[in-house]
Formats: sequence, structure tokens, C-alpha cells
Amino acid sequence: MLMKRSFSLAGHRTSVALEAEFWTVLQAAAAQRGITLSRLVADLDNTRNPETALASVLRILALRHAAGHS
Repeated sequence: MLMKRSFSLAGHRTSVALEAEFWTVLQAAAAQRGITLSRLVADLDNTRNPETALASVLRILALRHAAGHS
């Protein structure tokens, strides 16, 4: 089941819908870096290719983190 979370990115509110398992891994990735989930999402949003969906970038980071490649 998808879970929607809202973030303020570059002065705009946006929502991202991901499966709960991805949010759990992303939260762990943020904690490992000593930052909040919101900061992690903002950092990724700032560095992603604009042609790549934010949800895709988040899923890829979660997969890399789960595989130990973060």
C-alpha cells in the first residue's frame, strides 16, 4: 500500500507516494547520516536530474541503502 508524505522542497509543498517499506528504509538512511527524512528528501531533490521523478530517486536510494551501498 502506498503512503503519501508531504515535504517542502525549494519553497513548494509536494507529496511523494511510496510503499511503507521504502519509507522505513529511507528513514534508516537519514538516521545513519544524522539528518531528518525531510532533509534527506530535500538533498536528493536538489541533486537529482530534473527528468527523473523524485519517487524514483528515493526508491533507488532505499534499494542501495538496503543493499549496503549508501
